[in-house]
Amino acid sequence: MSEPKIIELDMKAITKMNLWLTFLLCVVFFIGNSYIHQQFEFTFTFFDFFLFIIYYIALIVLHEIFHLIGFMIFGKVPFKQLDYGVNLKLGIAYATTSVPLKNNAMKKALLLPFWTTGVIPTLIGFYFNSSMFVLLGAILIAGAVGDFYMYKELRNFPKDALIKDDPKLPRLYVYKD
Repeated sequence: MSEPKIIELDMKAITKMNLWLTFLLCVVFFIGNSYIHQQFEFTFTFFDFFLFIIYYIALIVLHEIFHLIGFMIFGKVPFKQLDYGVNLKLGIAYATTSVPLKNNAMKKALLLPFWTTGVIPTLIGFYFNSSMFVLLGAILIAGAVGDFYMYKELRNFPKDALIKDDPKLPRLYVYKD
């Protein structure tokens, strides 16, 4: 294999973008939900806050699980080649595989969690007029900003380029040959 092109996340820039996007999406989605249901109020009880934290943690775990599912479905990676965990130093949960994936499979695996843990909770919130789910969806959509950054970078490479995920750092290695 030739020397890889490295795609690395600038965690400070991603964190800044995540914070701004979280704020913006929370405001826009809350206003949108209020407009849809003609109900412009927001109440949050202690129990709601407790549920919010539980759902948020569960959705973060599911976000990473959906990356693993994407690796298996789109990249045909065997279960034993997957890894999952939390990097406390970087403050991130991660899902990775030791098997290189074709670019088109990696791009699908990167965005699968956006749809399942971001868009679906938001739509549930809009449908049931649930501020909690609308806000959860907004936060999880914004949380996918790193995945979108990597997806955007991978668009510059052929669909059959091999992509190797770094097991420790938010970094991808792209092999064109």
